[in-house]
Amino acid sequence: MKNILIPTDFSEDSQNAIRYALDYFSDVAVNFYFLHVSHQNPNFKEVVHENFSEFSAKMQTIQGAPHLLKEEIKSCQLLSKNKTYRFFALQEELNLVEAIRKHVVEKEIDYIIMGTKGTSKINRSDMGSNTCDVITKVKCPVLVIPENVKFNGIKNIAFLTDYNCIYRNKVISTLSETLDLHQSALRVLHVKSLNTDITSSQTDNKGFLHYFFKEKKHSFHFVESKDLEIGIQDFVETWEIGLVSIVAKNLNFIQRLLLRPAVKTVSDTTNVPFLVLHE
Repeated sequence: MKNILIPTDFSEDSQNAIRYALDYFSDVAVNFYFLHVSHQNPNFKEVVHENFSEFSAKMQTIQGAPHLLKEEIKSCQLLSKNKTYRFFALQEELNLVEAIRKHVVEKEIDYIIMGTKGTSKINRSDMGSNTCDVITKVKCPVLVIPENVKFNGIKNIAFLTDYNCIYRNKVISTLSETLDLHQSALRVLHVKSLNTDITSSQTDNKGFLHYFFKEKKHSFHFVESKDLEIGIQDFVETWEIGLVSIVAKNLNFIQRLLLRPAVKTVSDTTNVPFLVLHE
């Protein structure tokens, strides 16, 4: 039984993330916890409030969060084809990170699902700091779902790495579990510095990844960091990547790919969900 936490503000983005999660875990028994944070520290800019539509905010004021959480659950019960799903409503008067931390521990959460607007449409200073807070301060895998993305299966999963470390068992096991869940192939993508070759230690770490995933379908590729965003977009399109995975401590990659300011030529990269892993 998996325990999944989904922060919700009842906006279209959070509802889309919920629908994606229902399909993503369709073959798994799941406890879904819908978390609404109703009070924030005034110094804390929360990403979910950035996604509020005028209608969502007005409905919350009129009906109240408890009622809307119940309606969210009823909707999911009707949509769900998996009879093992169970749904629970949570409401907190904490900031987002504190509330998520609390329930990750109490409910033994396996994954956090966060719906976001595409990065080509938001301000990095608003979204980036708060998404990075969840990613770096909450030690739990985070699946980030861009707006309007629908689940259509995951044929290939890209794993971004610089080969500068040996990944611990938690990263390997979570990634392996994800591959098995969707019968996906792993495409390891090395983000390399411009005009440099990998060192002997990087070669060893690449070898360890090959060993860890020897029973899975996998392949190795590279992109140079100068053209990181464009290179990864091309890779995503060429290899039909349905999910990009990355380790949380590679914050520089995350900021450039997931939280960067508007760049028209790479906006399509935001149409692929990101799975952020923790060691």
